[in-house]
Amino acid sequence: MKVVAFNGSPKKEGNTYHALKMVGDELEKNGVDFEIIHVGNKAIRGCIACGQCAKNKNEQCALKTDDVNEWIQVMKEADGILLGSPVHFAGIAGTMKSFLDRVFYVHSTNGGLFRHKVGAAVVSVRRSGGSVTFDGLNHYLNYAEMYMPTTNYWNIIHGGAPAEVYKDDEGMQIMSVLGKNMAHLMKVLGNAKTSAPVYEPKVFTNFIR
Repeated sequence: MKVVAFNGSPKKEGNTYHALKMVGDELEKNGVDFEIIHVGNKAIRGCIACGQCAKNKNEQCALKTDDVNEWIQVMKEADGILLGSPVHFAGIAGTMKSFLDRVFYVHSTNGGLFRHKVGAAVVSVRRSGGSVTFDGLNHYLNYAEMYMPTTNYWNIIHGGAPAEVYKDDEGMQIMSVLGKNMAHLMKVLGNAKTSAPVYEPKVFTNFIR
């Protein structure tokens, strides 16, 4: 089993990285392979709503100027996906948001690429806006019909300077418990004897007639 984590911070080894690593350490202790991919420092354009991913259905975004299509395939092959973001103006960091919009649009137009994978989100924040950002990240996981493991509080850890999150004892426990629960859920699903529900194409209803 493998979990791939996406670091949405501009800083390669800032607090978001350390939060992801805390979760990853517990996953590795439980026999799960773990990898962190740094997307927050890349030049990633937002979705241009061209609709080509829905038309082509080739599991690719029409924009080819970055590594998004490569990452889509990494996510497709993984058993679990972990999303990490710092808080920028009480929301998801801009580059991470652009990445997620494109990736999950391709997911949804290609039969649900990440459906029934285990997915979780973590947030690092200096002071406030953590809950809003955590909620925003969870929107993607929920929309993708992913299984979301829990921990003993919101998946938020506090710190300002890089690695300052190691002073947040409660936050560290939250990440540790999340890693243990994520590994457990992946193992339970891997040993399941029942078949998953059949994928249902999305029904769209417009409220303006």
